[in-house]
Amino acid sequence: MGKTPEAFIFDLDGVITDTAEYHFLAWKALANELGIDFDRDFNEKLKGVSRMDSLDLILEHGGKREHFTPEDKEKFAAQKNNHYKELIKNITPNDVLPGIKTFIEEIKKNGFKIGLASASKNAFAVVDSLGLTESFDTIVDSAKISKGKPDPEIFLTAAKQLGVKPEQCIGIEDAASGVDAINSAGMFSVGVGDHEILSHANLVFSSTSELQLKTILKAFNENASISEPIEA
Repeated sequence: MGKTPEAFIFDLDGVITDTAEYHFLAWKALANELGIDFDRDFNEKLKGVSRMDSLDLILEHGGKREHFTPEDKEKFAAQKNNHYKELIKNITPNDVLPGIKTFIEEIKKNGFKIGLASASKNAFAVVDSLGLTESFDTIVDSAKISKGKPDPEIFLTAAKQLGVKPEQCIGIEDAASGVDAINSAGMFSVGVGDHEILSHANLVFSSTSELQLKTILKAFNENASISEPIEA
């Protein structure tokens, strides 16, 4: 791990804004239509997972994974997404999670680059509705990658577009699969949420309002001084 970080790469859902409720409502509507029980507990398993992989998990949960053709699945995924897009039309700048605007401003003021790595194909629309498009130096969504989280591709792509080495990046995620992706990319991982679920992150905050640049940089540097002799 290098001693000086150069970039922060954010997840979108659950870190910048919380569109989880909209995803839940859209998936629940589709599941109900297919005769599959779908509740909030199962919805947690879909956090950070791509749309098609989420659909496969839901169909498997309902014992119907083999009942449909790839064409059927594409149709279902599009149906869910169209419903979701209708729901997110209600998003405004007021839906940015607590503390995030101030945190991003502090990061930019200190000269760090900022990227977004989101599994959502609607990332650009959501960021625009939040009024944060100009805050990011690059945005990578699932349309630009072939492998979803926990594969590190999306974070590595963001680092490449920012012109920064992975080990000089700090990734911020709220999902276990996202933290896996950050760690696999060789980046310093910051989790936001449940400490037990995100225990494999280098550093965990309970909520976005607690994110502190000073604390993160200190932890990054401490991690660097520990890991460098091991790598040598």
